[in-house]
Amino acid sequence: MRANELTTPAPLATGPLAWRDRARPEPGPGQLLIEVAGCGVCRSNLHMIEGDWVDGGVPAISPIVPGHEVTGYVAALGEGVTDFAVGDRVGVQPLWWACGECRFCRTGREQLCHRRIITGEHVDGGYGEFMLSWAHHTYVVPDELDLIDAAPLFCPGITAYGVVSKVDVGPGDVVAIFGLGGVGHMAVQMAALTGAEVVAVGRTPAHLEVARELGAARTVDSRDPAAMEAIADSADAVLTFAGSDEVTQQAMRTLAWGGTLVNAVPIDVRDFHFNRGQTIKGSILGNREQMRAVLRLAAEGKIRTVVDRYPMTQAQGALADLAGGRLRSRAVLYNDRASTERG
Repeated sequence: MRANELTTPAPLATGPLAWRDRARPEPGPGQLLIEVAGCGVCRSNLHMIEGDWVDGGVPAISPIVPGHEVTGYVAALGEGVTDFAVGDRVGVQPLWWACGECRFCRTGREQLCHRRIITGEHVDGGYGEFMLSWAHHTYVVPDELDLIDAAPLFCPGITAYGVVSKVDVGPGDVVAIFGLGGVGHMAVQMAALTGAEVVAVGRTPAHLEVARELGAARTVDSRDPAAMEAIADSADAVLTFAGSDEVTQQAMRTLAWGGTLVNAVPIDVRDFHFNRGQTIKGSILGNREQMRAVLRLAAEGKIRTVVDRYPMTQAQGALADLAGGRLRSRAVLYNDRASTERG
């Protein structure tokens, strides 16, 4: 098999990924070998590849194959696997493994497991032709969905679902969404499903256009002070997917008294007034049942991804377009063999 390997994190301009031959892995007990059809390109991949997370121990192995939102076909079964068959259409999200024993795993919050293993950061991910997964963290992709288009459901989709699930909103409420890239475009759709009025806030014209296409009632250019002032203190819930001090300040200014701010990115809150009765929450991914709910919503046509496709060999080009703000929403790397020979 071949894969994009990262040996030494370095600036993307130096070409840190190498398309190389490597041994095809063999699934152990409880595992699957997946022939990769598509793998989404996440900004967290870029952070890892460029060395931003080295001090935190990521990547955990070297060399490593990045990529954590993966779809494909079951190519082989490990001992004891009975819920899947060779040829099944499947997907894997960032949560590659969790212990199943801690208080978080026992209460349906396995994404908070302190021993969790993350796809493409602690183990090899989907930037190649094959990868391993654990059967109990692998999901059947409905036949209604194209495998390449479905790949972003496994990170942006589950991340957005987890964030929206943390706010209690409905008709008559206002939800403002900051950061309209890969995750934000999914959150716009999921927030709209609640019946709330969705206000999409961003600075990239293409992202604002996509947000309108996907159900945002209003879009606001975050670079326009007058437009931002017009939505101040207006949102019952604010969801943030862009991690900068400026965005955090704008989000807090937009949040109404008594409202809830949910963040899927690091923030530095410097202007929090307890007497406004506001709530701040963090969110990371979602549990397995929520992942299945995301797939059902997509199969029913209630949500969809917006994808720019790149051959698997062009991973560095896709990452460069992500870094340069040239994507409408999400890049997905695909393998010709898996996507065409299987139909």
